[in-house]
Amino acid sequence: MKNFYLTTPIYYVNAEPHIGHAYTTILADTMTRFQRLRGRLTRFQTGTDEHGDKIVEVAKKQGVSPRQYADRISRMFREIWPDLNIKPDFFIRTTDEGHMRLVQEILQRLYDKGDIYFSHYGGNYCVGCERFYLDRELKDGKCPDHQTVPVYIEEENYFFKMSLYQKALISHIETNPDFIRPERYRNEVLSFLKEPLEDLCISRPKSRLAWGIELPFDRRFVTYVWFDALMNYITGLDWPLGSAYCSFWSGPEADAQHLIAKDILKPHAIYWPTMLMAAGIPLYSHLNVHGYWKINDGKMSKSLGNVVKPLDLARIYGVDPFRYFLLREMAFGLDASFGEELLVERYNADLANDLGNLFSRVLNMLAQYRGGVVPDKPADRSLLSQDLANGRGQALAAYQEHMDRYEFHLALSSLWVFISGCNKYVVSSEPWALAKKQEAGEKLDAVLYDLVQALAWITVLLSPAMPQVALAMADQLGFNLDQAIGLDGHDLAAPGISLQKPEPLFPRVDSAKVQAKTAKAEEKARSKASGPAPEINIDEFSRLDLRLGKILEAAPVPGADKLLRLSLDLGEDKPRTVVSGIAQHYKPQDLPGLQVVVVANLKPVTLRGVESHGMILAATGPEGEVKIITLSDPLPPGSKVR
Repeated sequence: MKNFYLTTPIYYVNAEPHIGHAYTTILADTMTRFQRLRGRLTRFQTGTDEHGDKIVEVAKKQGVSPRQYADRISRMFREIWPDLNIKPDFFIRTTDEGHMRLVQEILQRLYDKGDIYFSHYGGNYCVGCERFYLDRELKDGKCPDHQTVPVYIEEENYFFKMSLYQKALISHIETNPDFIRPERYRNEVLSFLKEPLEDLCISRPKSRLAWGIELPFDRRFVTYVWFDALMNYITGLDWPLGSAYCSFWSGPEADAQHLIAKDILKPHAIYWPTMLMAAGIPLYSHLNVHGYWKINDGKMSKSLGNVVKPLDLARIYGVDPFRYFLLREMAFGLDASFGEELLVERYNADLANDLGNLFSRVLNMLAQYRGGVVPDKPADRSLLSQDLANGRGQALAAYQEHMDRYEFHLALSSLWVFISGCNKYVVSSEPWALAKKQEAGEKLDAVLYDLVQALAWITVLLSPAMPQVALAMADQLGFNLDQAIGLDGHDLAAPGISLQKPEPLFPRVDSAKVQAKTAKAEEKARSKASGPAPEINIDEFSRLDLRLGKILEAAPVPGADKLLRLSLDLGEDKPRTVVSGIAQHYKPQDLPGLQVVVVANLKPVTLRGVESHGMILAATGPEGEVKIITLSDPLPPGSKVR
């Protein structure tokens, strides 16, 4: 079995840790624990990316040096991981002396080879992305990620001959279908590679940016932040001669894999492998790509103020339940919606009801009927449940298959199918009835033995996702989880040991209290929003296209207590659909005929599956009451509000 090496991206220190960082790193920690459980030699690396324009900019705003700022944020990342039961084997910083030295060594190697050249260049530069964009990559003339117009910059720089390796990269991806997964991202990369690949600008003049790794062959320039950052995956292994590099990257027993979010697909799927090809370094085995967590159906963004801080929720519901929710809720590769109410629903249904109740019932019955002593395995094997044995085998096969493909949600789902089977077995075998029949004592022992061993096996398979909970379960079941190497389902709870009555694993959460807390937070946000707004000029105001609209129809949005779907006449060819959060203040039947003010040029957004093309204006009173802004004297629909 090959040695397993898994990396997260190194996180850019322009922002504090949020749920997006936590999700990727929890995935990596879970996968590494799973591979270690199988008996593989593993290495899990994460870290921080600390050079570039944005770091200089934010440090200047805070009145500190880039190094001081980077030290503070990097420390936050390093310190949050243990609080989320995450245990990386190595934490790298791009400001580490060893990393910077090895980056310069690779740059010099490529320069000596002739794969780096000097040239004059003019292009569209996005400060947020810290990269140049081709015209065809822009959307409506704007950066697709930041929705800002790039700055046109002309300057002399160094370029990496990335175009030389385009055919070789296409060939490798087509020959190795699992190189990039899921398949949708492989197809996305191949689609991009149908166009001629431009050479990559890999430097920034010190006259514009001095915070970076100096080029070894020209001290007037520093390295482009991506060319610097991607190298961490091998510099952290002490490339080229370190033992870790040989074991986890270059050797025949190495299985090197990356785990990233979809927004950094291009650098990892195109820049990085072509850089490796140019340097004569073996490629990684797999690039595993996950989607975004969305808040209120929109991408989480610091600028929008909807960033979720992971420790806030972990402190309320427990670290492992928080980990479980993230792993179970998102289908790997797709986007998922995050909400505290969703977390509570998953917690109560899966953890409190299914697993927690099973654990408590079995150990309480063991205490009541056998004084807490685990029965011996019955001599008559026919007394053991064949359904549980088959269920365990099926769950194990599915669990391993899905984990190998990073389908964490499906792996946990297969385990929960077995947990459900165990709960059904408790009902069908009726231990309480067997306990009343003296002649059924042997059968009762077999039932309890089966169930206790099933709990021990569940504990082992749960441990990669919920390590702290699994340790507590193993302790109550009387076995050492650290010695449970392998997934073959061997019996772990030793017959004859005495177990205590169980401590509750997952106390139920009152969902009504959570909803009340959410409503209070929303009200606080509304109150804050109702305060004085910053001044704007007339040009900024004129960007708003405010028009009169007549409500034609109104209906509730399924699954949303606060939303109404409105059909509006704006004097256009067809009615416009707008979703509005006024359902708790207006009845649908009272709205048709009202003339309202509509922000007509708002970017469309999907809310609960309904695409909304605009926003109606309303006012919020001191008690939280909401009133739509209407006209007493109607004007034609579509009239502009000035």
